[in-house]
Amino acid sequence: METMTAERVIDAPIDEVFAWLTTTTHYTRSPLVLRCRLTRRGKDAPYGVGAVRSHLWMIGWLRERITRYEAPYTTEYVVERSVPPSRHEFGSMTFTEVDGGTRVVWTTRAEMAMPVVGPFLTRAVVRPMIVRSFDSILTAAETALARRPRAERRAAGRRRPA
Repeated sequence: METMTAERVIDAPIDEVFAWLTTTTHYTRSPLVLRCRLTRRGKDAPYGVGAVRSHLWMIGWLRERITRYEAPYTTEYVVERSVPPSRHEFGSMTFTEVDGGTRVVWTTRAEMAMPVVGPFLTRAVVRPMIVRSFDSILTAAETALARRPRAERRAAGRRRPA
């Protein structure tokens, strides 16, 4: 198994960054993501626990199920099916307020489900492609959230419901 991580500080309030990155239909703003849809709503939120998401990325097709959802701090998921086939242990995004915005850490642990060559292909090919895809989505989030003036974004972050 390989652990793959992308990290970024996005200059926007944590609530906005969490909402954007957990609404996976936004991922199509990345040139590496072709289609994303919510196939089953979560229990307490559309993309909350129990939600099922379907993604078609340049690297393949994935069906994911949300296993943890604690807005605006963390979401976790597991890949239930994929093409090409993979073994997936864990996926998460964590969100932390920092000077300059919100730190996002996106981690997944997986490998290609191919006897003998799976671990090698995961290290040599899949790992760089997944990290690049994560980075591309984080860039799309940064671009989308940076369109509003900084003062307006900060004011929106202070207007959180009690």
